[in-house]
Amino acid sequence: MKQITENPINIPRYPLEFQQIITAKNQNFVGREFVFAAINKFLNQSDRGYFTIIGDPGVGKSAILAHYVSQNPGVVYYNVGIPGKNRVEEFLTAICTQLIEIAQNQGIKNITANFPDSTTEDSGFLSLLLQQISNRLQPKQRLIITIDGCDRIDINNQPRGSNIFYLPRYLPEKVYFILSRRPFLADKSGLLIETPAQSLDLSNFPEQNRADIQEYIKTYLNKSSHSEPILSEEKNRRDFSLNMTEQGFNDETNFMYIKEILTAINEDIFPQNLQIYYQNHLEKMNLATSKQQPMALQVLNILVQEQPISIEIIAERLDVDEYEIKVILDKWREFLHLESIGAEIHYSIYHPSFRDWLRQQLESKV
Repeated sequence: MKQITENPINIPRYPLEFQQIITAKNQNFVGREFVFAAINKFLNQSDRGYFTIIGDPGVGKSAILAHYVSQNPGVVYYNVGIPGKNRVEEFLTAICTQLIEIAQNQGIKNITANFPDSTTEDSGFLSLLLQQISNRLQPKQRLIITIDGCDRIDINNQPRGSNIFYLPRYLPEKVYFILSRRPFLADKSGLLIETPAQSLDLSNFPEQNRADIQEYIKTYLNKSSHSEPILSEEKNRRDFSLNMTEQGFNDETNFMYIKEILTAINEDIFPQNLQIYYQNHLEKMNLATSKQQPMALQVLNILVQEQPISIEIIAERLDVDEYEIKVILDKWREFLHLESIGAEIHYSIYHPSFRDWLRQQLESKV
């Protein structure tokens, strides 16, 4: 992947907790060139703007951004998924700290006059920094800020109607934000902007995703054959590859699932880390529909048994209004796949493994 600029901006090293995430997510990284190509195309065709990477849980959005910043010096980075980093105060403090150092390296003085007192109140100070840095950028320079995990932002402590993390509605020239998030309803983006914007939905690239997964598996197995883990013997590697094919893993597109299966191949069908990951999904689903219980549980029971399925069919089975079902499914949007069949939208759990785990959890409570 080519660097985005021939003359990168000098920025301080990322905070330790961010650097640890970047390092961890870069392990065994492969492929995703179609994503980087789309980003670079947007940067070259737009003089500023927002680029959003959209994808199901576990498809590698965080790894994509981690690899991007590791390969492109000068890109600012923020990760919402780290505990305590989902509030606007934390974001503005961390981002403005990085931007202040960039501004100081450009020779801008007295930039800290209003920091940190007014930094977390709104987007005013952030916008000021972006404009001042933009004014000093060389022709081939860009200021790029990446934010990983926008779906996890806590907007409860922001004024109603404000942009997530107070992200600016307008951007100065040569300033870009690259965001990642799970699928969402069009009217729930949390962003009102008047600047060039583009989204890339990873689900629209199944062939590229499958190819990258296969390359990831191949890389993992090759490394394992030269170390001591489970797959160190050639026979185990051949048996595992055959097992992957027999189970239909050649069509797999979820990196989190494959990573955990590879790491714990001799363990249960649901490795511990994968169970924790799925448990977090379920807790978020339950929290989102706490006011719709026990109907939400009935809807979930139907989804894990039969999918894809339409709202109309679910409503008929439960003998309730279709609107009530739609409210529940909308709140679960990030964990669902939507598919047009005929004139109707059909819903399914985003990954077969998560569906099987959910079924197991529901059956254990019967």
